[in-house]
Amino acid sequence: MKSTKATAMVFDNTTKTFTAQEVQLEPVPEGETLVEIAYTTICTSDLHTYCGRRALDSPTILGHEIVGRIVHLPSNNKDYTGQTLMLGDLVTWCVYAHEEDDPMAQRGYPQKSLSLYKYGHHPFNEGELNGGFATHCLLKKGTAIFKLPSHLSLQEIAPLNCTHATIAGGLRLAGNLEGKTVLIYGAGMLGLSATAMATTLGAKHLILCDLNADRLALGEKFGAQLTLINTLDIAAKQQLLAKANLSPDVVIDTTGIPAVMEEGIELLGIGGSSIWIGAVFNQAATPINAEKVVRKLLTIRGLHNYIPQDLAKAIQFLSQHHHRFPFGDLVSAQYNLTELTQAFDAANTGQHFRVGVTALT
Repeated sequence: MKSTKATAMVFDNTTKTFTAQEVQLEPVPEGETLVEIAYTTICTSDLHTYCGRRALDSPTILGHEIVGRIVHLPSNNKDYTGQTLMLGDLVTWCVYAHEEDDPMAQRGYPQKSLSLYKYGHHPFNEGELNGGFATHCLLKKGTAIFKLPSHLSLQEIAPLNCTHATIAGGLRLAGNLEGKTVLIYGAGMLGLSATAMATTLGAKHLILCDLNADRLALGEKFGAQLTLINTLDIAAKQQLLAKANLSPDVVIDTTGIPAVMEEGIELLGIGGSSIWIGAVFNQAATPINAEKVVRKLLTIRGLHNYIPQDLAKAIQFLSQHHHRFPFGDLVSAQYNLTELTQAFDAANTGQHFRVGVTALT
């Protein structure tokens, strides 16, 4: 082990400040893996916490869109897919650890396990290195770890274990997209990922809707064929869809805005599915026309986080298609770990899809 100490930027939810704390790197418990963090991106949920829109126990080490290099391995040195892990390998991991025999995991919902331990969210108890805004992270037993392809940049891979894995989970719930029309609300990181991934899964028509015209224009580079500015009312959108002879089979909502989710239900075609992944903080109730759901034979499904297989799919997607879609360009600002407050302030301007944070040098 090169270093005997780590540095963590610990967040206080009351004062909204980060404080650098030194942590002694103790001997790693059996079955756990220690990584030296290479890169972390600031996720929107990190911003919700930083700005007080999302409650979280503190002190905490925020950051969960993390990649790092292994500096200590357990005796079982295989990743989730069966690849052999070695010291120095670049890895990512699920945003949570869980016990395989947990009742919720047995039902197929490991992300809702009673035993859940979530990186970037768990309290900083007794110096636990459990978040991305630090020099090291200790991966608990029960964490699905994935070895990363060497041909991808840090900017491309850091959002894998949140953005792309969540979208992979949402599209899993949507089912077979071959030949279908998909409407995606929100042209942020999640929406662009959904547009690109749905394109590679055979969707015939990709429609992207957002308030920001610049983001919609960028969406065309990620596979959007028709863009709708969200200042249009629903009648105008229906008219544009009818003119293009399009009826959405699937709606993916990344906004979490009740009026937008309601509109998605209205625009769905017969037998359509609405997948909600954006409503991760408290909002007003979402009104739904129950008769419309029944008469149009609609399905509404929600997804919070994802299962390990979704992260595996996301890695495969990015590895195969990173040349086709400019995901690396979406990390458009970068700061050092010592500049974390400036990094969050930059992310909060809304001018960047993602802001990257490098480890201390």
